[in-house]
Amino acid sequence: MADFLFVLTRGLEDPTRATRCLQLAHVAKQEGHEVKVFLTDDAVFLAKKGMAENVVATTGDDASTYLEHLRQAKVPFYV
Repeated sequence: MADFLFVLTRGLEDPTRATRCLQLAHVAKQEGHEVKVFLTDDAVFLAKKGMAENVVATTGDDASTYLEHLRQAKVPFYV
């Protein structure tokens, strides 16, 4: 098992990168790793409830799904 710190700086202006970071954090947590997420710069807007609902990657993945899974898994978020 490894420890991961995901640093997300992208937010509403770059939905693909923001979503991908949350997706990778979600996968790492599912694999049993310790995961922490640090939101900085434009990503701090994702900490506000409801903001991630409109963040959708070009692949169709939405950030809010991964964000909710991470919250349910009690992954710590730092802003």
